[in-house]
Amino acid sequence: MIDFLNWLNGVLWGLPLIVLMVVTGLYFTIRSGCFQFRYFGRIWRHTAGTLFHKNHGPEAREGMISPFQAIMTAVGGTVGFGNIAGVATAVAAGGPGAVFWMWMTAALGMILKQVEVTLGLYYRRRKDNGDTYGGPTYYMEQGLGEKHHWGKLWLIPGIIFAIGIFSTFFVTSSTLTASQVVSGALNLGDLHLGGLTIEGIVIVGVFITILTYIITSGGTKGVANTFAKLVPIMSVVYILMGIVMILVNITRVPAAIGSIFVNAFTGTAAIGGFAGCAVSQMVRVGMARAVYSNEAGWGTSPMIHSSAKTVHPVEQGLWGSFEVFFDTFIICTITALAVILSGAWTDGTNGGTLALTAFGQGFGTIGKYLLAIVMVIFTVTTSGGWFTYYLAILEHLGHSDSAWKKVLMKVFYALRALPGLLWTIYLVKTNNQGFIWTVVDITSAIPTFINVAVILILSGDYFRLLRDYKARYMNIGSVDENAVLFYEDLHGEDATA
Repeated sequence: MIDFLNWLNGVLWGLPLIVLMVVTGLYFTIRSGCFQFRYFGRIWRHTAGTLFHKNHGPEAREGMISPFQAIMTAVGGTVGFGNIAGVATAVAAGGPGAVFWMWMTAALGMILKQVEVTLGLYYRRRKDNGDTYGGPTYYMEQGLGEKHHWGKLWLIPGIIFAIGIFSTFFVTSSTLTASQVVSGALNLGDLHLGGLTIEGIVIVGVFITILTYIITSGGTKGVANTFAKLVPIMSVVYILMGIVMILVNITRVPAAIGSIFVNAFTGTAAIGGFAGCAVSQMVRVGMARAVYSNEAGWGTSPMIHSSAKTVHPVEQGLWGSFEVFFDTFIICTITALAVILSGAWTDGTNGGTLALTAFGQGFGTIGKYLLAIVMVIFTVTTSGGWFTYYLAILEHLGHSDSAWKKVLMKVFYALRALPGLLWTIYLVKTNNQGFIWTVVDITSAIPTFINVAVILILSGDYFRLLRDYKARYMNIGSVDENAVLFYEDLHGEDATA
């Protein structure tokens, strides 16, 4: 079974998907005039520069949540498990050079996420109660099904995408990884109740599961409100930990950065418990971990961004670019440098345990405690962020609140945090944790392939909206007063216009 999963992972993250992502990223980058680089200053000013603005402008289209809440929920869904355990695994599996390919993937991912968020806003749908939902399945139905006259054929990519996304609901190791870090930091032993033995990792897993249930009990709005307060604090704490770690080892930082660039094109030789890695494997590992970390092209973030108040779809799309930059170039780089500087990546250690070892070397016991707290919070926020993604897809299953849909929603709410705990128990009992990252890569590859192909087909909508945005807000070109900025405004008119 493990051999088959490794083979499938190699196929899915083989040449076809890598070429599709690179070609699509280059296409949007070149045709947009290198927007994510050329106008990075604007992206920064209109995202991080407005984080604490409560006024979204008199022209802002109503949504369920504010742009700040949307980005904090999206960041909460991306920053955490993938950035800490995922990046540590990337270095352990691909060597320092894998970090370079994570950066390159993120550079193109900045425009990819801007495109998918823009399309998510443009094609979002408003329910009768005023709540707004959107995402890939929405722009597949209305973009492919209606505008491109696919009819019901949009269901083929839509169903494959939804299955790919929901596979992460049933197969996840974020709870396991956080539980390992916490139990390791606190030296938790097993709990003996009569003849029953409960491992310390499982005890932590139960605690994280309960927290997840509490945070997601308020639905999308509740998650957004909580994340707006929680994510900034945890992000700052983690960034400060990383900066201190780097400063403590400042004399070795140039060599660490040099190894990232050198190994990216030469591969990494066998060192200690590290078996060595060829360049091709390094590229695959770097790209897979980058997508899992920043989720650019995966189609997840548009599901929460589509619920935001915004003046223009592209304006919200800028948050997508910022999200990738913050996630990969800041958070992931901090983790990568901490792991490389520790030297622990060469001894066979992996995942969250490797990150714990790295920060433990830099800070001692206090570093382990801080990382344990950060991992718990980020794991819960990751679960909460993905909860909103699953909810967006389920909301799309039916346009009305039918009886079967209500039952499905109740079942989902009841089970929403259990799979992570069940996987934790299973993997601890069987001690069969080596294959989990292979499964993680597979579950990210399927929806990414579908979503990237779809946004490429719908690229005309993005470039039309980008031209309009430049004309309205950047004084580049002339404004078309008859331009339609949201697809819902075409209802009652020619929806194929």
